[in-house]
Amino acid sequence: QVQLVESGGGLVQAGGSLRLSCAASGRTFSITAMSWFRQPPEKEREFVASIGWSGGNTNYADSVKGRFTISRDDAENTVHLQMNSLQPEDTAMYYCNVGNVKAGWNYWGQGTQVTVSS
Repeated sequence: QVQLVESGGGLVQAGGSLRLSCAASGRTFSITAMSWFRQPPEKEREFVASIGWSGGNTNYADSVKGRFTISRDDAENTVHLQMNSLQPEDTAMYYCNVGNVKAGWNYWGQGTQVTVSS
């Protein structure tokens, strides 16, 4: 069982930055990867970024490449998403997901709202 606590969301003006965090607890030793997803208003959930639990193998959606950076703090058992040059189209509920594909399980965070005003 894994518990996820997200933080860092909020309201920011266009061009600003936010740093999301997702702290994991429980059986974190079994986690192989972590991903961020987002769901904009009136749209379906979409992939944002992913990272291997060791810190390698990062992947990004084309829409956020060059602006967002995913990283992991192993000492704090936390994954971060640094978001720069935010635009109104980045407005969404952001969710982290961790899991073990081989073992067949995953867990979702509660979500944190990011709102970018023009």
